[in-house]
Amino acid sequence: MKRPFEEIVAEHGPTVLRVCRAVLARPDADDAWSETFLAALRAYPDLAEGANIEAWLVTIAHHKAIDALRAQSRRAVPVAAIAESRSTTGGWEPSDDDLWAALRALPIKQRQAVAYHHVAGLPYAEVAALVGGSTDAARRAAYDGIRALRRRYLNSTTLTSQKESRS
Repeated sequence: MKRPFEEIVAEHGPTVLRVCRAVLARPDADDAWSETFLAALRAYPDLAEGANIEAWLVTIAHHKAIDALRAQSRRAVPVAAIAESRSTTGGWEPSDDDLWAALRALPIKQRQAVAYHHVAGLPYAEVAALVGGSTDAARRAAYDGIRALRRRYLNSTTLTSQKESRS
């Protein structure tokens, strides 16, 4: 006949708690200890007679501690303040507002061709399917759009540089 589970907890609880605290910080260790005994309670009726109960409980505690460590690595880490930064790849707008203004000033077909091909990376055949027209027309619209952007953007940066150098 198996011993009552309460006796198992009373006898092996301190050992299991020390194991959990050796691996985890206090709140997570306490949770792992509780989860160990919840899992053990469910499995206890199927435990073989004469099994090493302490080793069995430590094994369960080990698995619960590993689960807690894995969960820690997935948790967000709080910070005092988030530094504002502009990502060159994460955001959809680059840091240069003048460039975006120049892109928005292009005729619609050129704007779409530049956006779909150069910004989104779609091949010209797919750009043509989206915008309408042939692949050659999409290629030409993108070319004309980029040429207009270079002309407008380079002229405005050159003018700005010249103004700054005079100051």
